[in-house]
Amino acid sequence: MNAKDDILDETQSIITPDESMGPRFLRNVFIGIFLLLIIVFPKIFIQTQIYFKSREISTLNREHDALKEENRILHAKVEQMVYKNKILDTLF
Repeated sequence: MNAKDDILDETQSIITPDESMGPRFLRNVFIGIFLLLIIVFPKIFIQTQIYFKSREISTLNREHDALKEENRILHAKVEQMVYKNKILDTLF
């Protein structure tokens, strides 16, 4: 019987795996997830801030271009009115 017990003791670790998901393992997993979040969260936050700022800058650039074009058109109308006022009114 002693030989059977020795064989059973040696194969016991193969037959029934040891508890690899004990409290230490879970603690290490939570620490790993926490460290990963500490590293990844600022990167995600900065990327979203950059995205929203670039959208705001793009909107402001479009508005600036539209206002410049409107200013050019108004300037041409003013020049046309000045021309009409100075040149054409002196003829009458």
